[in-house]
Amino acid sequence: MEYSDELEAIIEEDDGDGGWVDTYHNTGIAGITEAVKEITLESKDSIKLQDCSAICEEEEEEDEGEAADMEEYEESGLLETDEATLDTRKMVEACKAKTDAGGEDAILQTRTYDLYITYDKYYQTPRLWLFGYDEQRQPLTVEHMYEDISQDHVKKTVTIENHPHLPPPPMCSVHPCRHAEVMKKIIETVAEGGGELGVHMYLLIFLKFVQAVIPTIEYDYTRHFTM
Repeated sequence: MEYSDELEAIIEEDDGDGGWVDTYHNTGIAGITEAVKEITLESKDSIKLQDCSAICEEEEEEDEGEAADMEEYEESGLLETDEATLDTRKMVEACKAKTDAGGEDAILQTRTYDLYITYDKYYQTPRLWLFGYDEQRQPLTVEHMYEDISQDHVKKTVTIENHPHLPPPPMCSVHPCRHAEVMKKIIETVAEGGGELGVHMYLLIFLKFVQAVIPTIEYDYTRHFTM
């Protein structure tokens, strides 16, 4: 750069050292001053608008690019599912199929019965009552309950009657008219074999011989008894 006296300016002449010299005092000041004066609110807005329009043009150019070809995307293998990924849809389908088909893990639904034992004052023996439910826990009709009872005893030993202590509907009842006779024979048979049938065993023996009337209903899980 070429030196010129016009570019110099003495700063603080009253300084004891005679001041100091700014060798490039006038360089670019006028141009900067003019530029600053020319900056207005309108010019700032125009600058912002120019920048925004430039950005929008770039985005439009990007959007105008060709869309991805799905066939190429599939061939690339990016759509293939990882075998280790849990497929919840298959789980739902498997559970539904198992329920519909009654798979090995499914619980087998069967008919169930409520059993009641009362004391018959007239015959002075226990009396058994039964009331059944289907697989959906809906009450069975009389005809359906008769299906689970030995056909040799239907409407003979087993009849439909109202429970003496419970409200309707009526229940199947094993009539006690011959209970005493059967129990007496059992006691005599045990005695002839040298055994003794205690009073505490009476109800267990009663449940076991009544089982012959309702063979399809499993309820006796008591101790084994031999005569």
